[in-house]
Amino acid sequence: MTDQTDPAYGSRALFSRMWRGYLGRHWPKMALATVLMAIEGGCLGVLSWMLEPLFDKVFTQGESGLIWLVGGGILGLFLLRAITSVASKALLTDVAQRSSTAMQVDLLRHILKLDQSFFQENPPGALIERVQGDTLAVQGVWSTFITGAGRDIVALVSLFAVAVAIDWRWTAAALIGAPLLIVPTSLAQRYIRRKTRQMRAEAGARATRLDEVFHGVAAVKLYQMEAYQIDRFDHLVARIRQLMVKMAVSQSMVPGMIDAVTGLGFFAVLILGGPEIVEGKRTVGEFMSFFTAMALAFQPLRRLGGLAGTWQTAAASLERLYRVFDICPAVASPASPALLPATTAVRFENVRFGYGAKPVLRGLSFTAEAGKTTALVGPSGAGKSSVFNLLTRLVDAQSGSISVGGVPVTALALPALRQMFATVTQDSALFDETIRENVLLGRKDVDEATLARALDVAHVSEFVAALPEGLDTPAGPRGSALSGGQRQRVAIARAVLRDAPILLLDEATSALDTASEAKVAQALSELSQGRTTLVIAHRLSTVRDADKIVVIVEGQVVEEGTHDALLARGGAYAGLCRMQLVE
Repeated sequence: MTDQTDPAYGSRALFSRMWRGYLGRHWPKMALATVLMAIEGGCLGVLSWMLEPLFDKVFTQGESGLIWLVGGGILGLFLLRAITSVASKALLTDVAQRSSTAMQVDLLRHILKLDQSFFQENPPGALIERVQGDTLAVQGVWSTFITGAGRDIVALVSLFAVAVAIDWRWTAAALIGAPLLIVPTSLAQRYIRRKTRQMRAEAGARATRLDEVFHGVAAVKLYQMEAYQIDRFDHLVARIRQLMVKMAVSQSMVPGMIDAVTGLGFFAVLILGGPEIVEGKRTVGEFMSFFTAMALAFQPLRRLGGLAGTWQTAAASLERLYRVFDICPAVASPASPALLPATTAVRFENVRFGYGAKPVLRGLSFTAEAGKTTALVGPSGAGKSSVFNLLTRLVDAQSGSISVGGVPVTALALPALRQMFATVTQDSALFDETIRENVLLGRKDVDEATLARALDVAHVSEFVAALPEGLDTPAGPRGSALSGGQRQRVAIARAVLRDAPILLLDEATSALDTASEAKVAQALSELSQGRTTLVIAHRLSTVRDADKIVVIVEGQVVEEGTHDALLARGGAYAGLCRMQLVE
């Protein structure tokens, strides 16, 4: 990875996009916070200015009556500084939190619009780190960055104004080493951004590793992989640790160089101003006021120096976020969508499709008649699951035509197209919510009678009654609190509620025991009545009664017909049956 950054993701472009998208909407709060920070920063300049009369008139000339006036003024300055500091931090924290959470929601919304290929290339852990880790990395920088840009710049301006008013030559001497910071600061910024990119990528790999370990914990234990997985995780976090240390060192370099330059400046001021004070050309009060102004400028200067590194850290995360935002889904609704088809006959004509350079479907053609059950069978890797992905437009074919009721699926609005399908797969995706929520999937328009009917059809009612909290029993992470058969029946209840005209069944019973399979098969049989049903099955016993069986081998249809007709033909289907069925 080089130090060069695409201009579209340069610092100015990133800040502009963040302002237009998130920060700009909070400008009233930010403006008020800026005013408060300006007051807070200006207090330091006034404080250093007040030290001259304190030393010259009170301590040197003995005007004790001014003690109350000067002391009260200094007390008031600190009280004002405390109030403005708390108020500005509260405002900026609110802006940072609102911007960060809005970005998280927008990023998740955008990611969920992307194609299936995106999720094949980006594992869940890496995406979690984008949505959570990168946005949190950006979140803290706004209050820090704006605080530095507001309070510290105003503080420096006021303090240097006091210093220049006392003696411009002393001020120039104090800043004699400032030009030495230009080149090292620029190099440090680029280094920090590069290391931050690497660290965020490694953090994504760490999240992915944890996701895989926790979801595969049974296999880890059974195959005694604890030491192996811990070793892999240890190497990951070691790389992150090394990058974090390098980032911390590089971020501290600029403030460290400012320390050295400030020390050089103070030395020059003492050499230049010391003799003038000894000779009486300058008063002690003037020197103390100047010295205090420069000393108070020390911390704001260090913080501003550190902001360069802080911004580069945030910029690296912003770059990663906006690179995802800039990915456009290849699968999208047409500008002028067609009306829904009158029938639900499904037709594939010479469809070609592949993942990358690997072809999956090689001119696939078949028809699933409306209201009937069509089974897709064949060896693993033949392309059967790709048929479902193409039909629902999770992906698009490279060539050929796919239609429902004579209307190409690409001509239909995506929401309308997907509303036509109900799916039940081998891996029934249950969420860590209650059974009720897993069936309803956020729907608010389902009354209790309709829900009860769906539960009865799917045979969910049979096991829910025995659960401690009934429908409100948590399903557990990925449905782990339920058995395989129970999870499948919950998935069927979802499909019943959806009441879609086309039913897609992908190995819906292959992982079940005999008793569970019988229950699920009965529920699926009731669900498929009157619907156009496509079934993917490896267990050929489950598709014997299908109206049509389509045999797919290497992405092409090699046979079509009923169970009996294909057996009589003695071709590929008959060969599969000989391996599985005992006639």
